[in-house]
Amino acid sequence: MKNIKIIFCNKKHLEYAGQINHMIDMASKNKGTGIAKRTTKYIKSKIENEKAVIALSNKIVAGFCYIESWQGKEFVANSGLIVSPEFRKAGIAKKIKAKALELSKIKFPYAKIFGLTTSLAVMKINSELGYKPVTYTELTSDNEFWKGCETCQYFDILKRTYRKQCLCTAMLMDNKISVNEDSKKSKFKKGLKVYGRWLRYKRFVLLKSSVTRRRYPK
Repeated sequence: MKNIKIIFCNKKHLEYAGQINHMIDMASKNKGTGIAKRTTKYIKSKIENEKAVIALSNKIVAGFCYIESWQGKEFVANSGLIVSPEFRKAGIAKKIKAKALELSKIKFPYAKIFGLTTSLAVMKINSELGYKPVTYTELTSDNEFWKGCETCQYFDILKRTYRKQCLCTAMLMDNKISVNEDSKKSKFKKGLKVYGRWLRYKRFVLLKSSVTRRRYPK
């Protein structure tokens, strides 16, 4: 697919809230998606507060995803991932998820990032991005987050199991660990550069001394 831009949302994208909500509403009616319904007002709030990612092909919404923090910013969820049917099977979902992950790390650099999904394709994408499957007990205990599941067709299962399990797979990334790992990688790369410069200098000195000995033998 050409001419698809995946960007962070801002107020300029409020005009797309209706399209996005229609896409989510249609997907929520399909069995097996496990996606909860949302209102246009809710989608607008995510866009206005710059907590969303949108994929655009000219003026057409190709995909969308939003983020939200929970439990005093200890957790951040990537939710509502949707790709328009005509843009599927083109790798857009992974790019949207990667952009949402980037946004999560910018806004909540020390939060644990998680998501719930019934989609095998999304699970694969999450795994490739660094998420790990976990039990529901490792997710946020914030009641406001779980209220968002009430519009899902499988909510009765979640309720019956006292929020311990459902059809969705919970996946989590501990951003504290990834931030530390990024820092270690950065330090390692800097160390390699310094070592490389030292090797080049040493090689230069040795070559120079070798040339000098040949020119002026004792």
